[in-house]
Amino acid sequence: MFENGAKASSKDGLGANASREVPLLAPAVKQQPETRPAPKDWGATMTKKRILLVATGGTIASKEEGNGLSPALSGEELARFVPEVADLATLDVKQAMNIDSTNMRPSDWLRVARTIMESYDDYDGFVVLHGTDTMAYTAAALSYLIQHSPKPIVLTGSQRPMASAFTDAKLNLYQSVLYATDDDASDVSIAFGGIVIAGTRARKQRTMSFNAFTSVNFPPLAYIRTDRIVRSAPFAHARKADGSRGHAAANRPIVYDKLDPRVFALKLTPGLDSRIFSALAPSYDAVILETFGIGGIPEQGETGPCFQDAIYSWVDSGRIAVMTTQVPEEGLDLGIYEVGRAYANHPGILRGADMTPEAIVAKTMWALGQTRDVAEVEHLFNCEINHDRSPFE
Repeated sequence: MFENGAKASSKDGLGANASREVPLLAPAVKQQPETRPAPKDWGATMTKKRILLVATGGTIASKEEGNGLSPALSGEELARFVPEVADLATLDVKQAMNIDSTNMRPSDWLRVARTIMESYDDYDGFVVLHGTDTMAYTAAALSYLIQHSPKPIVLTGSQRPMASAFTDAKLNLYQSVLYATDDDASDVSIAFGGIVIAGTRARKQRTMSFNAFTSVNFPPLAYIRTDRIVRSAPFAHARKADGSRGHAAANRPIVYDKLDPRVFALKLTPGLDSRIFSALAPSYDAVILETFGIGGIPEQGETGPCFQDAIYSWVDSGRIAVMTTQVPEEGLDLGIYEVGRAYANHPGILRGADMTPEAIVAKTMWALGQTRDVAEVEHLFNCEINHDRSPFE
């Protein structure tokens, strides 16, 4: 037996007298480690977007403390309930207020807008946590105060408090941050219950169900399926030409900081006394008249002067009247019936077309906040902003 090897003979070609030990097995060749490029650290090369969470209170922040639900949790506490958002974005929080949205006023809309604009250059998008009851008003107001924002401003909230065992708050918050980080998202919107709605087209349709909001007279901007954004057909290719939002001055929104809160929404009811207009005159600069059907205004109430005289007197005094309809879908056309046509072209009478009541209130306050010239107010009101009206008139 060979312990370490065999004797080599002359047949090995080393000469007759030459001998050496030949290993039975060739020594193993030491493999050099394969040189491969290090895998890309996508976390290092792809910076997460920065999102500012603006907390205002609402059901999402509420707790039961003996007298009914009321806002108690801060924005930072709410964010901690959904740690998954850290995978989507770098999140900072500002507490603008902590109130029930029933107490939200036009001055608070301005405060929320200021909170956003003070940090506008530092973030890629904004999520506003808000109560559902007046969320549609605030979304519309922000659409007029911060116009054509290249960065998304997304409002959300919940029908059940964040701390509830059966809350919708966690998914709404997660999906709102998801939408705020999307490259194709811009302007003001509401993301709620898996649907994204233009800020001027939302209406709270249900008081308890998780699908609380509907998009009125305009298609939703997108649907969110867990963590996937599915855009509606008109917006499927909404990406900007340069593929980014950027921070250049040319890509900043048009910002306003004045509102006139002296606006009253009046719903016509059978028998309403037309003297209501003279009663409102000392306190209001504009009245939004919710008419019957497609634009019907009665000739007379049970008492008082005829409606035409009362309305003409209102607008001839320099005030504004906006005509809209009580019917949620399809909008107003004063030219169809005799009971509406008399108001179609009178100076100072504006037409709400297919706008939501919430958008009409906010837009009238915004327009009167910029000017008291009736012709200029009409021009501002008739401009399409954030999909707020269809140009069918």
